[in-house]
Amino acid sequence: MKILNELFLANFPDYDGHKYVIEEQDKKNGLHAFVAIHNNRLGSATGGTRIFPYLSREDAITDVLRLSRAMTYKSAIAGLKHGGGKGVIIADPVKQKTSELLKAYGEFINRINESLCEYTTGEDVGISQSDIEFLSKVSPYIVGTKGKAGNPSPFAALSTYYAMKAAVRFLYNKSDLKGFKISVKGVGKVGSALVDLLVDEGALVFVADLSLEAVGRLKKKHRMLNIIEPTRIHKLDVDIYSPCALGKEFNNENIAQLKCKMVCGAANNQLEDSHIGEILFQKGIYYIPDYLANCGGLINVVDQLEKGGYKKSRVVKMIARVKSKTSKILSKSKEQQKPTNIVADEICELLFK
Repeated sequence: MKILNELFLANFPDYDGHKYVIEEQDKKNGLHAFVAIHNNRLGSATGGTRIFPYLSREDAITDVLRLSRAMTYKSAIAGLKHGGGKGVIIADPVKQKTSELLKAYGEFINRINESLCEYTTGEDVGISQSDIEFLSKVSPYIVGTKGKAGNPSPFAALSTYYAMKAAVRFLYNKSDLKGFKISVKGVGKVGSALVDLLVDEGALVFVADLSLEAVGRLKKKHRMLNIIEPTRIHKLDVDIYSPCALGKEFNNENIAQLKCKMVCGAANNQLEDSHIGEILFQKGIYYIPDYLANCGGLINVVDQLEKGGYKKSRVVKMIARVKSKTSKILSKSKEQQKPTNIVADEICELLFK
């Protein structure tokens, strides 16, 4: 277990004075992982673990820095008494994820809690519910287990759905999403749950995913779905574009191709840089900050840490507050003539800095 020093981390643009960035290499068990603790002033740090075949050590560090920072803001905007952290493992989740690797990672999480600070973790990209159950037998610092919080994906979809409804009410004075054209990129665990909600409400939904299997499953379930090529989905002339795949969705090249009126999705870190939010604002595209839209997943998993244990009714009640928080950010953005991502960041920073 190695704590990366500040001088080294200063070379990364996404370094934001993180409290700890810890690296673990266990060649015997195939583990190469990083855990970043961004900020724990509001409470113990929390954030899921991602398994992804990063092309380099530097790419993994960049991702864990960005993701852990986003968790701090997500906890703050959600009203949780937690700080932000994140774990990433450099591995192909299909070919290289083994019980030995997971066990070594769980033991790494234990050492962090025993020697540095409290950090709880759970499901993210590349981690399944069965992985969470396995990890929970190795470490007591795993959240999102069955019989307690369980799978966070439906709750991340629910908060995204509520954010959409609040934005539509604010912009168009409409109480539901019926008839609105909504495109969803990425129909994995969260995206597919979001599509279910949108179709049930009568939205006209377009979907894209690199996985033909994932798209096929949804098409069987909802025959009226419109299937679009992943390279075209962001170019559609729709009311709402909802990125629900990986981060860095918007950059200087593709942002000019957007024809949507609003962006509201569950993917983390959608903006390649914060100035992209300014461009969206100038283009008249309303951007709902991703860490607000997807905060339902976090609200769900950390609830099992509450005194008395997990209560779904409390989780759903907290997620419903996303509607009023979305309206507040949109109102402040209009009043102050500032991009919504800047408005949201300022609200959060007042809470944890």
